[in-house]
Amino acid sequence: MGVGTELPQLITEPAEWDATADVIVVGFGIAGACAAIGAAEAGARVLLLERTGAAGGASALAAGHFYLGGGTPVQQATGYADSVEAMTAYLEAVTPEPDAAKIRAYCAGSVSHFEWLEAHGVEFERSFYPGKAVVQPGTEGLMWTGNEKVWPYRERARPAPRGHKVNARAERGGRQVMAVLARRVRELGIAVRYETEVRQLVVDVNGRVVGVCWRDGAAAGAVVLAAGGYVMNPEMVAIYTPRLAEHFLPLGVPSDDGLGIRLGQSAGGDIANMDGAFMTASFYPPAELLYGVIVNKAGRRFVAEDSYHGRTAGAVVAQPDSTAYLIVDNRHMVWPELPMVKFVDGWDSLAEMAAALGIPSGALRKTVDDYNAAAAQGRDPEFGKHPDWLMPLTERPWGAFDLTPGRATYVGFTLGGLRTSVDGAVLRTDGSVVPGLYAAGACASNLAQDSSGYSSGTCLGEASFFGRRAGAHAAGLSGAVSNKAHSAERMKGD
Repeated sequence: MGVGTELPQLITEPAEWDATADVIVVGFGIAGACAAIGAAEAGARVLLLERTGAAGGASALAAGHFYLGGGTPVQQATGYADSVEAMTAYLEAVTPEPDAAKIRAYCAGSVSHFEWLEAHGVEFERSFYPGKAVVQPGTEGLMWTGNEKVWPYRERARPAPRGHKVNARAERGGRQVMAVLARRVRELGIAVRYETEVRQLVVDVNGRVVGVCWRDGAAAGAVVLAAGGYVMNPEMVAIYTPRLAEHFLPLGVPSDDGLGIRLGQSAGGDIANMDGAFMTASFYPPAELLYGVIVNKAGRRFVAEDSYHGRTAGAVVAQPDSTAYLIVDNRHMVWPELPMVKFVDGWDSLAEMAAALGIPSGALRKTVDDYNAAAAQGRDPEFGKHPDWLMPLTERPWGAFDLTPGRATYVGFTLGGLRTSVDGAVLRTDGSVVPGLYAAGACASNLAQDSSGYSSGTCLGEASFFGRRAGAHAAGLSGAVSNKAHSAERMKGD
């Protein structure tokens, strides 16, 4: 198909199939792997099709966080109380248009999904990383990875850390997760075809999706699309998320070209949240920089500086000309560990800084004075910055870091995709189901909707959870007979 916006053409059943299965999964990232495993465990014959030469997709690039909670074994082992109710309240609070059914299902099933991942060989260390960072530097199994402690969310839901990272150092977790799941796919005897790009969906006379076609073949079965997002498709980005078209580095793999989304649309599937995108140019770690203030070109604060880096980035992009600066005093002047934001300069006075940055001098002075007066009392009445990160900025010289896209290095990826039910069934615009068709992972719209409400681990978490659910549901509707006893015996023999 290639990159573009054109929808593939549907075709009717061929005279002869090259392969048959109960469930066909398109894409071998984490959503596809979990869909295939979920379908196989439900007793289905599964065919997994991957357009590249290896498993992994964008999932292999991830740090390895899973956003899970409600009282997981890691939370319990590290002394953090959490509940399904608190997790649900938080996700509903940070999501612009929350899908209550999906959020409830995800939160209620979070602990059992954690246990399912571990049962399949994904390891999580029972340890906690206390620092404010983008990812744990070591193998620590738990960290704060969202806005749980940021106002106003800390008042709407009891905060708890939910960023579970697999037992791998730094950002190697995604690769490790995919290696484990690929091994499980092999152990279950799931058929896999690489270098197979699905180009069309096959439908019967009633409009039910009954298979797929690739360049020189076709396979029959219910279909789960798990083929990634569209951040690598310039035409789709220009239409749906134009802010990612300039000054942003796409975070993905070449196959993130939206083909899975377009395949679903060709069968009548609706799309949702297509303007949603995650973006970041994190200035922390080190955490000392969180003591600074972030101002726009008018010299005014607009976000709590202790926010998760995705929330801060989203707020920066929304400012006039997307211009913003992080201001720190000499006491808190340190160099960012990540090469994403650049130091501008240092000045002996705020007036000199304002003149150099093109900010109204009086406005910057007032912003800093008001902030300092409140910080001295351990409060931030304007944005509710957590007291842990409040300290007056009084020690000259003052320094500035440029957070403006194009001068800071931003990365981003898309969040929108096919509209689906809680079981992964692709939905039409009228809410009815496209029979025989499911979607999960980055080509489906599930929990994550924007950068401000995103938490690290949401993508792997929701892709694995809803992918597994879609596979099992597709297996049930495909006519396959679930054999729980046989599945249990297979698990005992692993």
